[in-house]
Amino acid sequence: MMGLTNLNSTHLSSAKITAAQDAITALESALAEITINLSPDDRKRYGSINEQNKLFVNKVHDYNQSQPGLSSPEVNWDEFNKDHSSRNNMEMLISRLESIITRLNNAKTLHDFDNYQSALMDYSYTAYKAGTTVPGFENKYKDLKQFFVKNTGPTDPPEEKK
Repeated sequence: MMGLTNLNSTHLSSAKITAAQDAITALESALAEITINLSPDDRKRYGSINEQNKLFVNKVHDYNQSQPGLSSPEVNWDEFNKDHSSRNNMEMLISRLESIITRLNNAKTLHDFDNYQSALMDYSYTAYKAGTTVPGFENKYKDLKQFFVKNTGPTDPPEEKK
């Protein structure tokens, strides 16, 4: 039985790759004013809002929207609401970007698999041809054989299922 190959034969054109790179550049530019590099200590200090605390913030926001008379006059509610809106917008953007990243990783995984299967086919062909008098194949075989040293784990070629 022959192994599965060409699981993903859809390829982006040069124009689409350029368009995607341009879109990422535009996104980076659009978000430049709000992107901040936090140190690990800063991330620890400011990143302490967990899911329970997010629910708390949302509940305070809801009270401020529905019953503003119950809200503390010491809080800058205009800034609070801008922070809340920004946070929600960023969460939506992050979710969409993570979805794109997942889909890109899935496509890349299939391309990697296809490449590996084709490389294994070429290696088998090279091993066969190395035993003939056709010049070049013996050197290629010796060069590729290093990737299949016994007892190295995941780089060993997969065994045929019977």
